Amino acid sequence: MSVKEIDVDLFKKMVINGAINLKNNHAEVDALNVFPVPDGDTGTNMSMTITSGVRELENCESSSIIENAKVLSRGALMGARGNSGVILSQFFRGIYVGLKEIQHNYLTIEDFMNCLLSGRKIAYKAVMAPVEGTILTVVREAAENTESHLQEFDTIDALLEFYYNEAEKTLANTPELLPVLKEAGVVDSGGAGFCKIIEGMLMALKGEILEAHEAKPQDEDSQDASQEIKFAYCTEFILELRKPETFEERELTATLSLLGDSLVVVRDGKEIKVHIHTNRPGRVLEIAQKSGEFQTLKIENMHLQHSHLEDGAKNGNQPKNNDAPKANEPKKEFALIAVCFGEGIVNTFKELGVDYVIEGGQTMNPSTEAFVSAIKAVNAKNVIIIPNNGNVVMAAKQAASMVRGSKVEVILAKTIAQGYASLINYNPEASMEENLAAMGESIAHVKSGEVTYSVRDTEINGVKIVAGDYMGIADGEIIVSVKEEKDAVKGLLEKMIDDESEIATFFCGKDVTEEEKALVEEMCLAINKNLDVEIIDGNQDIYSYIIAVE
Repeated sequence: MSVKEIDVDLFKKMVINGAINLKNNHAEVDALNVFPVPDGDTGTNMSMTITSGVRELENCESSSIIENAKVLSRGALMGARGNSGVILSQFFRGIYVGLKEIQHNYLTIEDFMNCLLSGRKIAYKAVMAPVEGTILTVVREAAENTESHLQEFDTIDALLEFYYNEAEKTLANTPELLPVLKEAGVVDSGGAGFCKIIEGMLMALKGEILEAHEAKPQDEDSQDASQEIKFAYCTEFILELRKPETFEERELTATLSLLGDSLVVVRDGKEIKVHIHTNRPGRVLEIAQKSGEFQTLKIENMHLQHSHLEDGAKNGNQPKNNDAPKANEPKKEFALIAVCFGEGIVNTFKELGVDYVIEGGQTMNPSTEAFVSAIKAVNAKNVIIIPNNGNVVMAAKQAASMVRGSKVEVILAKTIAQGYASLINYNPEASMEENLAAMGESIAHVKSGEVTYSVRDTEINGVKIVAGDYMGIADGEIIVSVKEEKDAVKGLLEKMIDDESEIATFFCGKDVTEEEKALVEEMCLAINKNLDVEIIDGNQDIYSYIIAVE
């Protein structure tokens, strides 16, 4: 099929096909994430971002290709989640910017090339310190290499096929640009997601229209289904038995049955295959690991799958239990917005002065629209956003740049510990500049730690990690990966606490017992007997402990 021009209908088909191709392959992209923790995965974030744009595109009744590109851009910007999602949304904004000057209602091969170059330019502008070996490199090199061969193409499909092949070549080379990718044995996940979108667009140009996996209509039964999910985490793994000759299958089944439902335990020689729906995946893994070594492991949050993967891009993470401002209500002077998860953590942040909590973070990155809604809801002249996660910062900043009528600043709190420390120094009577300085200084002086479990085998910074191991993470770096949780905690604390440390705050997860809380306090005092230790019931999932040392 030879395509000389792209009209409005074909433009829509290309974008929709790209979105479907990514959605159909998002799990493959998710699996490329370097950090082996259950998190807000790149493929899912990018899929939700472009899906938000597609929804607006499908509802656009205009016959103008420029207007359709504008609608797509706006939808993607508002639905952007995670850093790769924000960069993707800026790429589509660049497509719109590249189209604004054309005088006809279709794209020629030169117009299309200009759009790809504009997408590259705007995407790069979105990042203050671009890192090569990421989605940005894929977008840039594909566009530049294609432009240098532009005279060789007679049709747009030939051009896009060359662009796609160049994107794939650059993607394959990303491990050579980022050592952490090479060590983990993966390519960049954001770049992989982008390639899936371009592949789908190319398919549309060739007449291969993919079938959309539409969500079922949201009738009363389907709405109730989400509310009635009793056990949130679908947990599956294959365990190679350490002592198969003495292993008691019935004993494992009986123990795990107390932790959830939909339990299936199947033995195949030296291996045990387990499926369970549970609210305590960490405890399930801890019990199973006593009998053997994990061969495969997968944990999925069914609440998020049901509520967000299909429908989340439509409305973003709309925070709950926050009142919208009344008409003509005067703006207050200051407001704080924070992203956090876990009932205890949420309550602690509110007690420290946060006006509006967007529930999410590591396992659910909020959209730009969620931040925009929160900014409008607090109705304040000055707003400070505390992201508490590095993969949330760009969406927060994008929202801040879109809102008028309030001065909005985003502090670079990339962990719960940093956000908590910044709030301690927040003063509602001080100016915006004074608060930003004080909160920023707190962030610079706090050490952040987390204890969680690995979902796959890998090696990062020389630390060998096995699926099901407990990992101690200090300031974003995996310090220790061991089979026993208490050993991970001990190794992490020895890294974080020194003679200068004054206070250690622990946000304890749902599964942490009173005995374990007492043990971590003992560990702290064994390292520094003068340390003040504060234990808070965070009630968060995934992370047994979130630690702040000041």
